[in-house]
Amino acid sequence: MTAASKTGRPSQLGPVAVAAVDLGASGGRVMAGRVSDSGIALEEVHRFPNVPVSAGGMLYWDILRLYADVQQGLQAAAHEFPLASAGIDSWGVDYGLIDSAGALLGNPVHYRDARTDGVAARVHASLPAAELYAVTGIAQLPLNTIYQLAATPMLPHAQFLLLIPDLLAYWLTGTAGAEVTNASTTSLLDIRSQTWAAGMIEQVGLPPHIFPPLRRPGDVIGPISWPNERWSSLPLIAVGSHDTASAVVSVPATGTAFAYISSGTWSLVGLELAAPVLTEASRSAHFTNETGVDGTIRYLRNVAGLWLIQESLRHWPQASLGALLAAAARVPALTHVIDPDDPAFLPPGDMPARIASWLADRGEAAPEEPAETVRCILDSLALAYRRAILQAQSLSGRHVDVVHVVGGGSRNSLLCQLTADATGLPVLAGPAEATALGNMLVQARALGAAPADLAGMRALVRAAQPLQAYAPSGGTAAWAAAEARVTG
Repeated sequence: MTAASKTGRPSQLGPVAVAAVDLGASGGRVMAGRVSDSGIALEEVHRFPNVPVSAGGMLYWDILRLYADVQQGLQAAAHEFPLASAGIDSWGVDYGLIDSAGALLGNPVHYRDARTDGVAARVHASLPAAELYAVTGIAQLPLNTIYQLAATPMLPHAQFLLLIPDLLAYWLTGTAGAEVTNASTTSLLDIRSQTWAAGMIEQVGLPPHIFPPLRRPGDVIGPISWPNERWSSLPLIAVGSHDTASAVVSVPATGTAFAYISSGTWSLVGLELAAPVLTEASRSAHFTNETGVDGTIRYLRNVAGLWLIQESLRHWPQASLGALLAAAARVPALTHVIDPDDPAFLPPGDMPARIASWLADRGEAAPEEPAETVRCILDSLALAYRRAILQAQSLSGRHVDVVHVVGGGSRNSLLCQLTADATGLPVLAGPAEATALGNMLVQARALGAAPADLAGMRALVRAAQPLQAYAPSGGTAAWAAAEARVTG
């Protein structure tokens, strides 16, 4: 199927204007700009917070507030640009349930809510964890959709399930579906066949009918149908709707010998592969196999990411992040290190106190000042990146020559330098807007205005976006010793 026949429009001969809705766990934005086979220009037209709501002892996403901001952002983009399409990406695993009348059955529950505590053990009583991994390739985390569904009492009332970007697309177009890169995060998709794992879904007692038809990046979902708007017939195009899938599209790599870190609230650390790694060693190391654009596999580990700093800042209301980072750079390296993936750091709360408690429980001194806590977090993240990249190479048999850091964390020069030091590999940082760029490039390709393959799209990013290089300083012996302190 050609780009022209998929979109119902002729291929574009010049630049095409598109809008990217990019929703993260702490905030969202709508970006717009022009893509052509010679360059990319983008502009932020609307930014908004994504603040969870606690009610009745549970933690929810404020999905209607987010939808209103998406509407506002698309309207602003349409007034500034002659848009040819729009696309939506977001975080994974979370969902809304729709009833037979097409209504939402309550606000989507936040993946950090405690309702899934202990649920995995119940699920694995009927489906052993090793069997689940052999089909889906997804690391076992309490936030996975499979465990969330097992914990909800609303399933008997549900007609279908929609992940967050698919829910917003449903409200915009009236068309229900599940884009495959986000569907792969649910632990309910067969990673090899790229279809819903129907037999396994029934085995764990979930209703198969709630899982909607799958769609792929580049498919047209439908026209945005709002009356009295000049962009009411604007096509909504499926992109890599999991934000990491879109971010990996715009990793400005050459060849295949690279690792990526999509750095934001979470850090997704991994490799791009042609096939999943479904070994028991991979499962034991907590690696996950998620679908990427063009059928690739995002083989990665979820690392806690800048969430640790974001939560710490909530307890230092007078603190300036810039000043803290400058002070943290003067703190001796590896004075304090933690395992950022410890479940103790997953829920919201007093992160500095948790870090101090984690260290005290192991007989180690705690940071005394906020700058020391920040340095502890950054050193610990770099150490976790080192661990993940070494394991990914060993488990996949793929060698890595360079690490690409993309997303908001690519602006954190201290973290990027520490990553180079910890891994002993050169780091290329940027683009910071990797997710929005990947979102836009997939749309533009569907419209015939961007290169046809990932290599071509990445070359376009390299030519259009500034990158910052970081060389490793010194050896990695001190980092290996720190690793022993954390995992020993």
